[in-house]
Amino acid sequence: MRVTSQIWADALMRTVYSSGCYGGVVRRGATEAGAIFVIVNHLDGQFSLFGPAPQILVADAKHSDRLFVELISKKSEQEVTEKMADETKFDYDLWIIEIEDKQDHSFLEIAKE
Repeated sequence: MRVTSQIWADALMRTVYSSGCYGGVVRRGATEAGAIFVIVNHLDGQFSLFGPAPQILVADAKHSDRLFVELISKKSEQEVTEKMADETKFDYDLWIIEIEDKQDHSFLEIAKE
């Protein structure tokens, strides 16, 4: 059984804080099953964006796993903001979480392409 988006986001935040990093929920989506996007602020003017992995990459994963793919790698904040504006038009119930970390940690399970 897959955990709700709310529980998963809370767990991610606990993991981020316990590692000594900072993060926050920028936008709360649907509690049960909202898609989750994670922005990593590298604290040097660059940002990366991670989103849900396409189903084709999730086929071999356990049903309960949330896998992510890197959508934008170390670009400007404006590029990430524009991409998220487009995603929000498509899916109003999505979550946006931002993590600040100089060490490039996303704290996510990344799908292997």
